[in-house]
Amino acid sequence: MADMESKLDILKALYYDENMESELYIGGDGVKNRLEALRKARGIRQEKLAEALGVSRQTIGSLENGRYNPSIRLAFKIARYFGLSIEEIFIDEEEQK
Repeated sequence: MADMESKLDILKALYYDENMESELYIGGDGVKNRLEALRKARGIRQEKLAEALGVSRQTIGSLENGRYNPSIRLAFKIARYFGLSIEEIFIDEEEQK
């Protein structure tokens, strides 16, 4: 990992491989997220996650499908819910270049 330039490079190396491509969703502005993969891996329904975060189930669906990027406040809530950092859930493609 010595040739890695940033924390995001390290996270990419730790959390991304070719098999995960279907688990990364591209938002309109080049932001990917692992929300659906994390939710499903823990057996959590969209409705339960939405209730815990104080949003609608449709918001969770839109996040997972890349049609919506969360506010910074919602991103922090999601990260806290899963016990991860924001960067472990949301990946900015511009940072990876």
